Amino acid sequence: MPKLKPETIWPTEAEAAAIDAGIAADPDSREWSEADFAQAKPASEFFDQKTYAGLTALSQRGKRGPQKAPTKERITIRLSPNVVETFRATGEGWQTRIDEALQDWIKAHKVA
Repeated sequence: MPKLKPETIWPTEAEAAAIDAGIAADPDSREWSEADFAQAKPASEFFDQKTYAGLTALSQRGKRGPQKAPTKERITIRLSPNVVETFRATGEGWQTRIDEALQDWIKAHKVA
C-alpha cells in the first residue's frame, strides 16, 4: 500500500457509513463474496489473446523505470523550509522546477 501524505483526510464514521451504504445499494459495485472470488478467472483466461495483449500494453504505457543513461544525479540537499514549501505548492514536478531554477541561476552567474 502506498504511503499516505500527512494531509490525507480520513472520512468520519458517518461519511464511511454513507459510502458503504452507497456501495451496498449499487448492484454494479457490490462487495465480492468468497463465492465471487472462487469463480473469478485471470484476465488472461477471460479475454482472447489479442485483446489481453492490448490491455497489458495499455497498462505499461507511461511507466517509468531506471534510466539507461541517467541525465541527472541523485543527491541529498538541504533547502530552507520556505523554498521547499513554495516549490511543493506548485504541484507535481516541483523538484524538476528547482533544477530549472538552479540552471537559470548558473546562466545568470559566472561560476568560478
